[in-house]
Amino acid sequence: MSVKFEKSPLIWLAGAHFVNDIYTGFLNPIMPFIAAKIGISMAVATVVLSISHIFSSLLQPIFGFFADSIFKRCFIFWGLIFTSVFIPLAPVSLNLFLMVLFIILGSLGSSLFHPQALGLVNRFSGIEKAAFMGLFLALGSLGYSCGPLLSAFVTQFLGLHFLPLLSFLGLVWAFAMFKFVPKMHDNFVLSPKLDFTIAFSEILLNRKLNILNIISMLKSLISTSCFILLPFLWKDMGHSPFFIGTALFLFIFVGGIASLLSRRLEKFVGTRYVFYISMISTLPLMIILVLSYQKFPFLALVAYFAMGFTTMLAVPVTMNMAQSIIPKYKSIIGGFINGFSWGIVAILMSALGFLAQKLGITNVLIVVSIFPAVFSVFVGKLFNDDLHN
Repeated sequence: MSVKFEKSPLIWLAGAHFVNDIYTGFLNPIMPFIAAKIGISMAVATVVLSISHIFSSLLQPIFGFFADSIFKRCFIFWGLIFTSVFIPLAPVSLNLFLMVLFIILGSLGSSLFHPQALGLVNRFSGIEKAAFMGLFLALGSLGYSCGPLLSAFVTQFLGLHFLPLLSFLGLVWAFAMFKFVPKMHDNFVLSPKLDFTIAFSEILLNRKLNILNIISMLKSLISTSCFILLPFLWKDMGHSPFFIGTALFLFIFVGGIASLLSRRLEKFVGTRYVFYISMISTLPLMIILVLSYQKFPFLALVAYFAMGFTTMLAVPVTMNMAQSIIPKYKSIIGGFINGFSWGIVAILMSALGFLAQKLGITNVLIVVSIFPAVFSVFVGKLFNDDLHN
């Protein structure tokens, strides 16, 4: 059951989302340089980054089930601690095996954090769910955008060995949340104990939720492809780590702005058209990027940043609509929309990395950008009154 609006814990949770996602964006801009240093190909490096996304995303619905069941705050604390400790250790690992191990542990921390945090934001925000969900998601996007900028700056100007010192911020924020985010049994009327099979059956058999999951997967396909593949293209063009980190920062930063503006646009044009704008615009923007990146790099960057904006525009709308369908499973559904969809895409990225190495990065980017535009036909079904389940 939702409780009255409480601003203080929402601020701490949104801040924790910002801090957590700083670390999840660490590896993308510096991975081409790590790959060159330890002697692995782009395809193998793509698999390594995909592992990060798989473990930070795919397990979120399961952790969301336990978060909805146990009514303890532990996931938001331990999740942030694992993310902030192990991800900065990965770039300074002595070998590939140790790096992958640290990536898995750090990514599991992110997977622990997100579902429970999403559920708590929904509960604490009262009737202001849309506004505060947009703020929570926007700060996560901002953190995710700052991660590449921070790791690229440290790598280029200080060296990889300084990255573990950045764990300090996450550890401090985790302990602060322990004090300022109230215990759940002090604030909630507990729901009946959830049954795993029933909960997942209700979610997976709900057609509207399936459509929203597909939409979320398609949008994450664009974001992940741009975030993983384009740094290798830019490195081959001779760009520095800091240039790559800055480009990734701006891509996600404008996406965070889109999350904040999403609610206003929804009121102006309607929910349906927010989805359409977000999904259909990707294809022409990607075509502009691919056709201009060599001769007109500034135009290509403008198209790239515009893609970050439109891709994130429908994220708060998607989350709010999904959690309102079966409100008793807030954390689990948050895990599906915010995590599982990204995990499925991460599995696909392992194959896309090999295809990009063989067929060319820009060719693969054009192909993946077609899917959101084509599957935008599903948006209309979300507003079909006959589609109850």
